Amino acid sequence: MHRPLTARTLLYRTSIAAVLLVAIMLGSALIGPQDISLRSVLSGAKAATTPSPDYEILVKVRIPRVLLAAMVGAALAASGVVFQALLRNPLADPYILGVSSGAGLGAMIAVIGGLSWTLWGRSPIAVFAFVGALGTVWLVWGIGRITGRYQVTGLLLAGVVVNAFFSAMIMFLVSIAKGQQLYSTLFWLMGNMTEEDLFVLWVGGGCILAGITGLFFLGPQLNIISVGHEDARSIGVPVERVELAAFAISAFITAIAVSLSGLIGFVGLIVPHAVRLLFGPDHRQLLPLSSLIGAMFLVIADTVARVVVAPAQLPVGVVTAMIGGPFFLFLLVRHSKKVYCPI
Repeated sequence: MHRPLTARTLLYRTSIAAVLLVAIMLGSALIGPQDISLRSVLSGAKAATTPSPDYEILVKVRIPRVLLAAMVGAALAASGVVFQALLRNPLADPYILGVSSGAGLGAMIAVIGGLSWTLWGRSPIAVFAFVGALGTVWLVWGIGRITGRYQVTGLLLAGVVVNAFFSAMIMFLVSIAKGQQLYSTLFWLMGNMTEEDLFVLWVGGGCILAGITGLFFLGPQLNIISVGHEDARSIGVPVERVELAAFAISAFITAIAVSLSGLIGFVGLIVPHAVRLLFGPDHRQLLPLSSLIGAMFLVIADTVARVVVAPAQLPVGVVTAMIGGPFFLFLLVRHSKKVYCPI
């Protein structure tokens, strides 16, 4: 049984999580296949002409990658919280409404088409993945709205059907892709953190932070809606507008995350569940804590992906599945024993 949430408790927990996130990010930036010296980094920062190699590695390679992992992890975890609330389905995650298949299809079209232009520093794969993810989610949302009062069931069924159809299209394009095209696309589909331009990080991070902040302010309404639509309407909550706003923000930040990193599973599923089991279901707390812990989780997973088979690298999506699955089962079993076997 969780105690009622107070403003002091919320501030304390989010502050601790934020400090832990910063510490993990700093530690992860110092870990890699090549050892670096902080003394060399500091001396390189003061160099007037040529910075040291350690400074270049830390500032231009590892820090942007760590920032990217934190951004993507926070976006996926926050979206997972919202989709689980809106769909009232504990197995919902950011990809259940077709985000993965839509983004994958967009990426495959860009690769097969041999496009080589850039838009604001982004490759055609990222741009097409963003458009495909966002367009697919809104297609599923439109189908769900057509179903009327059974919107939740309609959304889930539409997501399953669209996912299956677009996955078949992806398999068709994979079967006709050439060798190098196939390799680059499969690596992207498994999730991969790459070094990004600072402009891309600033814009993407700003959009994700703004989206998570907006979702936080919708937390009280999501608490009421999760109890039931009729009860929410009876006390004056504009259910349809709140659901549309939460859905739009979640779809947008998920599409940004997918376009930056590829498809990374488990973050949007296990992190909200873990936070809910440990701290309770209040969305005022669930959203910020899930975002911070999701960022920590993906930073750690990406660090493991960088070093476990160095100098080669694993796709970070493989690591999230290998770490997240057993960890979530452990939390679930522990929570079940605590509830049902108090002795």
